[in-house]
Amino acid sequence: MKKSILYILPAVLLFGACTKDISRFNNQTKRAAVVPAAPLYTNATRSLSDQMANIGGGNITLHIVGYMAQAIIEDNAQFNFQTAGMTNTQWNVMYRDVLNDLKRSDSILSQDVGTLPATITNQRACVDITAVYAWYVLVTSYGNVPYTEALNPNNLFPKYDDQKAIITDLLKRLDADLGKLSTAGAGFATSEDLWFAGNINNWISFGNSLKVLIGMTLADADAATSKSVVEAAAPKAISGTAQNAIMKYGSQPSNNPIYSSLVVAKRNDYIASKSLMDQLLSNGDPRLTSYFGKNSSGNYVGGVMGVQTTYSTVSGPSTKDSAQDFPYVVLDYAEMEFLRAEAIARGYNIPGTVESHYNEGIRQSLKYWGVADTAVTRYLAEPTVAFATAVGATPLQKIARQKWIALYMHPYHEWVDMRRLDYPVLPLPVGAVSGFPNRLYYPTGEQTINGANYTQAAAAVGGDKVETKLFWDKN
Repeated sequence: MKKSILYILPAVLLFGACTKDISRFNNQTKRAAVVPAAPLYTNATRSLSDQMANIGGGNITLHIVGYMAQAIIEDNAQFNFQTAGMTNTQWNVMYRDVLNDLKRSDSILSQDVGTLPATITNQRACVDITAVYAWYVLVTSYGNVPYTEALNPNNLFPKYDDQKAIITDLLKRLDADLGKLSTAGAGFATSEDLWFAGNINNWISFGNSLKVLIGMTLADADAATSKSVVEAAAPKAISGTAQNAIMKYGSQPSNNPIYSSLVVAKRNDYIASKSLMDQLLSNGDPRLTSYFGKNSSGNYVGGVMGVQTTYSTVSGPSTKDSAQDFPYVVLDYAEMEFLRAEAIARGYNIPGTVESHYNEGIRQSLKYWGVADTAVTRYLAEPTVAFATAVGATPLQKIARQKWIALYMHPYHEWVDMRRLDYPVLPLPVGAVSGFPNRLYYPTGEQTINGANYTQAAAAVGGDKVETKLFWDKN
């Protein structure tokens, strides 16, 4: 009898379970009722910074501009974008993780009636300035990209906009954003704003610095616009280290992605390139010990791009730039000083002289890397560095060489400079699968899903090849 009861009991329980309403278990009780704007903005800023700082396959500009070679696996060093995956990663991160979150953040802010209007206005301007920077990266990476029809979930086949038209619109957006920013109101909270901790003055200087950056990108393609934009923005752009746009990292999981690529992944593969190492050694550059470590023999040695070598015989990254909390420089005073020097060399009406801004750009880079004042003075006096006798046939080449050294670990902006200034000229990697990359291929997903618009865009830019020059790359 007891066995019968035991047999019957599970069936009764099962029948009861089948007749009971369990739909309540579908309720997501821990889901936020409303997604706040600030976390979306913060996440977008972090995703943007991480992609720009990354040195893995998702971003191989460190190899393109000749800062680092590879000891064993040569795909990245040989410009093999298909294997490296940068063409897909750059596109996906910027659209999906950055611009999409920024659009959602702005939409939520536009409906916020509980926050002071002045604060909302500032926050929306900060969101849009960040978006302008992300769009700048996209358009200088690929050329024509989806813009006016982008970020619409109901349009799976967005058309591609003309690259020059996009940049023209980005400058208009910056003007509108800068016209809205006001120190009379607050911005995002300190913990929400990863670049400036809510400092509106710094956002004003950053917006103007971004105008200078875009304006100088146009220097050879549209000199009149470039001159007008830069002359108006340069006096209000970053003019001190306190205004630097810096992404600060910490311990895991908030570490710099470089730490993940080098230390966590235990990669004994990234090494100093011979081109950069030879340059540092020839000038007695005091940044050398911060840039790279010594090999097993206690010497500083660079590797040839594209050639396999034993890791212990060459120099790897320093402990400083592979640390968990190594910051990423988004845009800083040193770079702005080099841009001001270039603008004056091109005849733009900017206060100061080419030499004074050139020297300040070098000085600020050295100071950022912890170089003592005495070593700064010595380096600036080196015949190959001092402006009057520096290496380079023209003032622009002199500026470009020192800027190349200074932008180490900030390679994307250097890639733009190498394309528009064509200096310094570096040897192609051994076994390179292409010529020097002037753009990225369009992602494979665009070719298959958005084929008609992709085909039209590829033809418009001159062919979907990495050697194809973008409209602003005239030299």
